[in-house]
Amino acid sequence: MSKFNETQELLTQLIRNECVNDGSVASGHEYKNSDLLEGYLGLPGIKLDTFESQPGRKSLVARLEGSNPEASSLCLMGHTDVVPVSPEGWKHDPFGAELIDGEIWGRGAIDMLNLTASMAVAMKQVAMSGSRPAGDLVFFAVADEEAGGTYGAKYAVENHWDLIAADCVLTEYGGIQSENETGKFVLINAGEKGVDWRRLIIKGKPGHGSRPYGADNALVKAAEIVRRIDQYRPNPVLTDQWKRRIDSLDLPAELRSRLSSEAALAEALSELDPGDASFFHACSHTTFSPNVIEGGTKTNTICDHVELHLDIRSLPGETPDEIDAHLRTALGDLYGEVEFERFLDTPANKELASSSEVKGKLWDSVASAVQRAEPGATIVPGLITGGTDARFYREMGSQVLGAGLLNSNVDSSEFYSRFHGHNERIDLHSLDLATQLWIDVVDTFNQN
Repeated sequence: MSKFNETQELLTQLIRNECVNDGSVASGHEYKNSDLLEGYLGLPGIKLDTFESQPGRKSLVARLEGSNPEASSLCLMGHTDVVPVSPEGWKHDPFGAELIDGEIWGRGAIDMLNLTASMAVAMKQVAMSGSRPAGDLVFFAVADEEAGGTYGAKYAVENHWDLIAADCVLTEYGGIQSENETGKFVLINAGEKGVDWRRLIIKGKPGHGSRPYGADNALVKAAEIVRRIDQYRPNPVLTDQWKRRIDSLDLPAELRSRLSSEAALAEALSELDPGDASFFHACSHTTFSPNVIEGGTKTNTICDHVELHLDIRSLPGETPDEIDAHLRTALGDLYGEVEFERFLDTPANKELASSSEVKGKLWDSVASAVQRAEPGATIVPGLITGGTDARFYREMGSQVLGAGLLNSNVDSSEFYSRFHGHNERIDLHSLDLATQLWIDVVDTFNQN
């Protein structure tokens, strides 16, 4: 079986194992994918270790020892869990991993079992080549990424750093291709936004629901708070990396120019495909999304307590104090009516956690490997709008890039819509490209 067929087969099995992480301790069952990958990588020369942070929440570390203890080590990190599905929204079985018209369908096909599978195949190919890398090569198949990493990468860093340690790391997600009159480009993500999830507690006074006039109804206040948050428009922040990314897009030069202007950005975004507009807005703004509301006791009792869950994603360099300032501006006179509690906090001002340098051995190795697949292509840095396990390695001083390589025919808007969405799928050519990319990166990394 060729390495490309192995990637397809391995991805199919990973999807069918249904390692669904709903955020609860008892979910995930990543042991199924960990055991699968452990069996696949059980080869001479590969040292295998596993650990469980909680029953069933198993992660796998495979290490191929390098020939030079002084050489830089490289880790390929892929998570093994997936988010839940709403089956009624799918055209095909979300865990069937069916091959349909050249695409494998299933939850995790994009996020990120395709990369996890291709990384494992690359690890095996390097081990079977008989040539040891200069520095250690690590494959880390990690649990619990989809719920913040508490039982996966965070646990590993705190308890098993000796097993997973690496100078450089490649993980999700990059590889979107674009081309315009100035050249061909491939997106490689070098940073991600900070996470500041807040619980907003809004209080009122109970009373009889038949007499609402003049009542202090917490639900009514909460509705106005949600409206103000939805209408809040923070100023954009356009960095040099933003402008490099915009310059790589297949858009009219005049539109690219307006997308690089703070004054013209809002109107320019409205002219993009909705999926692209949503993504590029998130890359240039701190965002506030009210997603969960809980409160009230009984239909005929005025609501005296509401909890609102707010998903805040901050731009690299932004501090918690600046987030508070945003909330004061957005809520105005209602700010004092709210109690705030943080329940997930990865500040973007922790520089190592939010971004990595776009230079050096790892960046150059990825650029060289992309050139092998796509001659003439330039890699450009991007920003991931969601959270990944990259931050745990960055906090330990590792350089981390979100990489991969996708079929040039993959539409970026359609691609982004498949993350956590219905009808997730990946084409076979993209699987082949990613598999070869990891092999080429390892080869180039050990030559630099």
